[in-house]
Amino acid sequence: MGTGPLAGTRVIEMQGIGPAPFCGMMLSDMGAEVIRVDRAGNVRDHDVDVPPIDVLARGRSSIGLDLKNPDGAEALLRLVEHADALIEGFRPGVMERLGIGPEECLARNRGLVYGRMTGWGQEGPYHLGAGHDINYIALAGALEPIGRAGEPPIAPLNLVGDFGGGGMLLAFGVACGLFEAQRSGEGQVIDAAMVDGAATLMAMFHSMRALGVWNDERGTNLLDTGSHFYDVYQCADGNYISVGSIEPQFYAELVRLTGLDDDAEFAKQNSRSSWPHLKDRIAEVFRAKTRDEWCEIMDATDVCFAPVLTLEEAPQHPHNVHRNTFCEVAGVTQPSPSPRFGRTVESVQGPPAHPGQHTDEVLAIAGYDADDIVKLRDTGAVA
Repeated sequence: MGTGPLAGTRVIEMQGIGPAPFCGMMLSDMGAEVIRVDRAGNVRDHDVDVPPIDVLARGRSSIGLDLKNPDGAEALLRLVEHADALIEGFRPGVMERLGIGPEECLARNRGLVYGRMTGWGQEGPYHLGAGHDINYIALAGALEPIGRAGEPPIAPLNLVGDFGGGGMLLAFGVACGLFEAQRSGEGQVIDAAMVDGAATLMAMFHSMRALGVWNDERGTNLLDTGSHFYDVYQCADGNYISVGSIEPQFYAELVRLTGLDDDAEFAKQNSRSSWPHLKDRIAEVFRAKTRDEWCEIMDATDVCFAPVLTLEEAPQHPHNVHRNTFCEVAGVTQPSPSPRFGRTVESVQGPPAHPGQHTDEVLAIAGYDADDIVKLRDTGAVA
């Protein structure tokens, strides 16, 4: 059993990709017992000593079910009777067609929190269409502002839709639902849509635009690489550094440590018409030294500075090492659980499971005995 704040909570996760598994990982990291329901057709012979390389799937047990088989669907519903939450990431209507939608599940367990993760939401003109992160954040208004002046928008990996505005939103929703269910004894359905979550992440920029301090020309604003004091710069060795010297006192440190404090042009920090020219000037300065040399000058100062690290370099940085920001599970380097709790300590509960690795153990939770499990296998309901 996990030791985190969600210890004692049981969550059923319908196997999927992207945001729903990310949500399952977060809940597991916080101590929840997460049971992943894999498709029976995906179950293969496996070596339990060699887990899959799938960081998002860490910390779960796995059961293989054929949900199109009535006995497989029934097995899931019996498992629901012993769960606190269920999360799924199918298109709207899929779970209902399988006979395991919210109505059927809540009839078995009125306290169940039923979390639904989609791109477009459970309703609306787009709700039945296919899509991916880039489409959801585009419709939310989160993609268009990201990029440099005069260039097309840049997809910020799939961090804004799938994970920040998707899986993390669903995890927050499930946690809120569990908290409310403790008071009311009643479960409910959570409609978590990536388009909604991405829009929520843009709240501050709507404020800035309404105040007249954000314009719609990409790459010309304070936080979108428009300013010379909030950007990334290439160094002499081809590596990059980041500066975010927004406040006057931090900006003063930036110009001092770059040797530009005697240049009157740099005294006018917020003169937007000067930003392109000043950016060229400071870029030239940064190109004169290597990244390591700039780290020696600016590390642990109030410039608001950090080197731009690769996926390989980040786990090795002394700050991240000190905080155990990364860990190794089954030989795979990966992010450690976060946030951190002082008493109910979060932890990775184990490596990823192979599909169907724990089918018998999970069925026992639902009340099936050994003979029942043999019968389910004979009918193809489980694997």
